[in-house]
Amino acid sequence: MMISTRGRYALRVLLDLAENQNEGYIAMKTVAERQELSLKYIERIMPVLSKNHYVEGVQGKGGSYCQASERKDYRSGDKLRRTEGNLDPVGRR
Repeated sequence: MMISTRGRYALRVLLDLAENQNEGYIAMKTVAERQELSLKYIERIMPVLSKNHYVEGVQGKGGSYCQASERKDYRSGDKLRRTEGNLDPVGRR
């Protein structure tokens, strides 16, 4: 199975939010810096995570996100299916 950059970034963002949940809402700029990820790419992923209730967001200047559920409720496969779409095994060429 191949996991795209989109799926890997989504998992890293969610993990960062979970690890730093005591900070409350966190700006994606902060997550991007901590994880050394592209902020523009993260900003394209966040609406998918928000729509699927993995994160809660505050919009506007200084907008930020926090995790929407307890870590025990998180399943990596579920999040990957939401961000990747299809997780069928990929044959080697």
